[in-house]
Amino acid sequence: MAPKVRSQMIEQTRGKLLDAARQAFGSVGYAQTSMDELTASVGLTRGALYHHFGDKKGLLQAVVQQVDAELDVQLAEVFEQAASPWEGFKGRCRMFLEMALQVEVQRIMLRDAPSVLGSQYLQSSQSDCSASMAAMLQGLMDTRVIQPTDPEALARLIQGGLMDLSFWIAGADNPPQRLAASLDSLDLMLRGLLVAPRPQ
Repeated sequence: MAPKVRSQMIEQTRGKLLDAARQAFGSVGYAQTSMDELTASVGLTRGALYHHFGDKKGLLQAVVQQVDAELDVQLAEVFEQAASPWEGFKGRCRMFLEMALQVEVQRIMLRDAPSVLGSQYLQSSQSDCSASMAAMLQGLMDTRVIQPTDPEALARLIQGGLMDLSFWIAGADNPPQRLAASLDSLDLMLRGLLVAPRPQ
């Protein structure tokens, strides 16, 4: 078999398993997903799953990485399409909270991933988000849009709050109501970062 054909087959098999797992984890959840049923649904065996992902936990981790990458693209688009860096930053923070209403995000990212993958996953995820946020905050400080402080500390403070609010929203009986409250509090907090206009 030609290397290119073999490589394509490997990617197709991996893609089938990822798509099936994402659909199952996002609808019935990690614990209720049967690996035998999942692999059979795409005409594969457990052996294929173990070969590509190691085990069920490894499959979840791959799905989480896929969803996380897609969410990052959406957040980046909000920032890039905004009228100004400040509006982009606010829009990005708001979008982060709004994502907590998505069923797939709730089940996979906010429920199963933390409980199955543990605190190491959360710390790694938050560190990556905080690093990109710190760069945005530094730019806003350099242009005197917001008050100066340590950008990494501020990024961790904001990102930690956003993450906690996401869990709070996702765990509610009425998530939209909690989202509205969270967005209102977020706007209040972010206004406090702005450089006060000089008196005329």
